[in-house]
Amino acid sequence: MKKAFLQLHMSIMLAGFTGIFGRLITLSEGALVWYRMFITAVLLFIILKIAGEFALLPLKKAVSVSLIGFLLSLHWIFFYGSIKAANVSVGVICFSLTGFFTALFEPLLAGRRFSIREILFSFAAVAGILLIFHFDTRYRTGIIFGVISAALAALFMIANKRVSDKYPLKLLIFYEIAGGFIPLTLLMPFYLIFFHNTEYVPDIRNLTLLFLFVIFCTIIMYMLQISALRKISAFTVNLSYNLEPVYTIALASLIFGEHRQLNAAFYTGLGLITFSVLLQMRNIMRKYD
Repeated sequence: MKKAFLQLHMSIMLAGFTGIFGRLITLSEGALVWYRMFITAVLLFIILKIAGEFALLPLKKAVSVSLIGFLLSLHWIFFYGSIKAANVSVGVICFSLTGFFTALFEPLLAGRRFSIREILFSFAAVAGILLIFHFDTRYRTGIIFGVISAALAALFMIANKRVSDKYPLKLLIFYEIAGGFIPLTLLMPFYLIFFHNTEYVPDIRNLTLLFLFVIFCTIIMYMLQISALRKISAFTVNLSYNLEPVYTIALASLIFGEHRQLNAAFYTGLGLITFSVLLQMRNIMRKYD
């Protein structure tokens, strides 16, 4: 269990850089996600082939895993849309609602009772977000995108847990990424019609950032995350990811100076979110003492 928590928090630290890359890469959110999934799928296919670990899944299984990958692609698009419509801090703070949506969705999809304790922990994070954005409507579009992103992330994590113990990690990630890439590619022409003035062809700088992004914040991060999911509940993983804003906001303040846009209400809300995570982690660890 301790190893699973270590893997989980290593993946959270890497996730803290995703928002930074989302701002550094100047492509539109749709193009960014398309290239991210394409490069990831190609690199994983090469790795699996060299290691002799590539295998064809039964068609029914491949389709179900691919649908999970499509959820992931939609989550990414709305997440980076939130960052580009507002800023990095707004995008990652809205992501903290993932625990709240998981507490609602997981009992419905898994056929178990609602946990009052999980919902109460989640409401602490919700209260933090409401406190942060009560005073400012400049980022309304970014907030809406961020909330949708959090709901999609919760659905992805819940669905991912159902298949995470059935296939090798790298093979599972490959099928999810490749499966998400195919429907995303089919939708891209429509995306470009509505956002035809956005940047969608990467230059050398963007291409270099994309490769770094894929290696550290996609392949390695999701391998650690899926490994943790084999021992830890989807709710705990998602709520723990509420710590991601702590890392990302610190990096955004250092690199982009975003702290100048934040005030006391923001940091109070962030404190509530962190407190909700600590309560949940204490509750889980006591079960395994």
